[in-house]
Amino acid sequence: MRILGIVSETHDSGLAIVEDGKPILVLEEERLSRVKHTLDFPSNSVAAAIERGLLRLDEIDLIVTPWKTSRLRKTFFKAVFAHPPASFNLVRDDAHTTQSNGIVLLNFWLKYGLRKQFKQRRLPPLHSVPHHHAHAAIFFASPFDEANVLVMDGYGDDAATSSYVGTGNKMSRSWHGDFFNSLGMVYTLVTCHLGFQPFEEGTVMALAAAGDDTYVSRFRDTIRLEEGGRYRVNMDYFMFDRYGMLKPFSDKFLKTFGPARKPDEPMSDRHKALARALQVRIEETVLHIARGAHAQNPSRNLVLTGGVALNCVANARVLAETDYENVWVPPCASDTGTPLGAALWHYHHRLNKPRTFTITHPFYGLEESDDAIRAALDAAGLEYQRLDDATLFDQVARDLADGHIVGWFQGRFEMGPRALGNRSILADPRYLATKDRINTRIKYRESFRPFAPAVLVEHAREYFEITQDDPFMTMAPRVRKDKLDVIPAAVHIDGTGRIQTVERSANPRYYAVIEAFMRRTGVPVLINTSFNRQEPIVSTAREAISCYLRTEMDALALGNFYTRDRNRATETKARSSFAVREENLVGGE
Repeated sequence: MRILGIVSETHDSGLAIVEDGKPILVLEEERLSRVKHTLDFPSNSVAAAIERGLLRLDEIDLIVTPWKTSRLRKTFFKAVFAHPPASFNLVRDDAHTTQSNGIVLLNFWLKYGLRKQFKQRRLPPLHSVPHHHAHAAIFFASPFDEANVLVMDGYGDDAATSSYVGTGNKMSRSWHGDFFNSLGMVYTLVTCHLGFQPFEEGTVMALAAAGDDTYVSRFRDTIRLEEGGRYRVNMDYFMFDRYGMLKPFSDKFLKTFGPARKPDEPMSDRHKALARALQVRIEETVLHIARGAHAQNPSRNLVLTGGVALNCVANARVLAETDYENVWVPPCASDTGTPLGAALWHYHHRLNKPRTFTITHPFYGLEESDDAIRAALDAAGLEYQRLDDATLFDQVARDLADGHIVGWFQGRFEMGPRALGNRSILADPRYLATKDRINTRIKYRESFRPFAPAVLVEHAREYFEITQDDPFMTMAPRVRKDKLDVIPAAVHIDGTGRIQTVERSANPRYYAVIEAFMRRTGVPVLINTSFNRQEPIVSTAREAISCYLRTEMDALALGNFYTRDRNRATETKARSSFAVREENLVGGE
C-alpha cells in the first residue's frame, strides 16, 4: 500500500510517500522553493517526486493530510463568537504568521493543487488525520513497543498540548488542553517581543543562557501548574485568544516585563533576563507535564513531539530529572513531520497494519547525482578534484585539523529542520575562535548562538553527561568538566552542548570523516551547523556552491568532489544575487 501524506496552507508545507508503513520520500517544500516555512502548495516537492518516478497517482492508494479542518473551523468560529469583533482578527490573513486562512479549507486547496499539477480531476480518496494524532503517530516509527507520547506545539485543530499512550500499532489520547492554552504560542510571542521573527525560538533558547533570574519568579505567574500534569496559561498577561498576533499581550505583561524590543535595538540585560525567564518556565512546565503522564501511565519510555519538542534544553532535563529511562524525539518533531505522521496514523491505527519500521536516520530527502554535481561545479567555473572515499575523508579531516571550515554535502538531505550530517558545515571544536568566525563570517548571526557538537557514538559519554544516544540533535546535556577546554567552540555559555551522536551504520561517510579527524587530533568531535546562510538549508549542489561562494568557507566537499577554488568573478555574482533576495528570507538555523 502506498500513501501520500501532504499539507499546505500552514507553515512547513510538504509531503511524504509511505509504502507499507515505510517512508520512501519526505520533503519540506522550503528546501525546493527556497522560501523559509512556506505555506504554499508543495508544487516543487510534487514535481520532484514525479520526476524521480516516486509519485504516480495510479500507484497511490490514498491521500492523507494532517489537519481535521472541521475541528479547526469550530475552534476558530467559537473564538470569533466569544469575542466579536476583536477575534475576527484570528481568521484574517494579516493576523497570522504561521497559518493561512486557507487552512480551514485545506482539503479543497489540496485537491485543487493536485488536480492542477497532475492535469486530471480524478484523485485517490483523501482522508484527514487530526493534527495532534499526526504528530503523535511518529511513535509508530520509534524504537519503543509502548510509550507515553506528548505532543506540544503552537496549536493543532483542537488543542495545543496532548498526551497519548502508544502500544503496538494503536494509540489513545489520554487528555488534551485547550486550543489557546499553548506553550508554543507563549514561546513564539515572547520571541517576537524580544525582536526576533517567529520560528527563531531557538535563538531565544540560546539567549536565555546569558540572562539572570530577574524575571523568573514573576514569569512563573504567566503559566500556572495544575494537578495531574496539567497547566494553564494565565490570560491576564495575554490577549492572543482575542486579537491574534495583532495584540498578543495585555497591559499587565508590558508593565511587568517591559516594552517590545525593536529588531535593530541593542540586546540589553532586561531582554536576556526575559529570555531566561521564558525558558526556565517552559522547562518547568514540560517537566510537570511529563511527570503527570508518567503518574497516569508509568512507562519507561517517552516520545516528545510537536514544535516545543525542538527545545533541546528542556528535553535533556526530562531525561535527567524524571522517571523515564528513555526519551526519544524524532528528527521531524515540528510540522515538517506531520505528512509522514498522518500516513503512519492511517496505516497503523486505522488500517490495523503491523509495525515493521524504525527511524534510524533522517535521510529521506533528495540526492544529487555525480553528473549534477559536476555540472554545477563546471557552471560555477570552479577547479575541483574527484577523490576516492579514503582520500576525501583524510583531506577533509586535514583541513579541519588545520582550522579550516568545510561545507559537507552528501547523499540524500535530511527530513526535519536540522542538518544532521548530509547538508552540514563542519569545523574544529578545539579553538574558541572558530565559533566567532562561523557566526560572523559564514552564518551572519548573533555571537551568542551556539553550534552542535557531533560526536562518535562510542565516545559520547566521555564528553557529555548523558545516558542515551541522541542521533537527531534533540538534547543539550552538560559537557563534562574535563572536556570543556578540549572542545570549547562546541560549549554554550551555560556549559551545555546540543549533541548529535553519530553511528557508522546510520551515516558511514559522516562517521568516517569524524573518525579521520579523531585519528589526527585525538578528539572524536566536530562542530556541525546547517549548510545555509539566512536561507533554507541547501538541497542542491548549485545551492551549496552558491552558499560556499557567499561565505568564508575554506573548502567544499560535494559527494566525492572536492574544491578550495573560489572563482572570484562567480563569487561576486553569487553575493550580489543573494543580496537582492535576502530581504525576503527568514533567518535559517
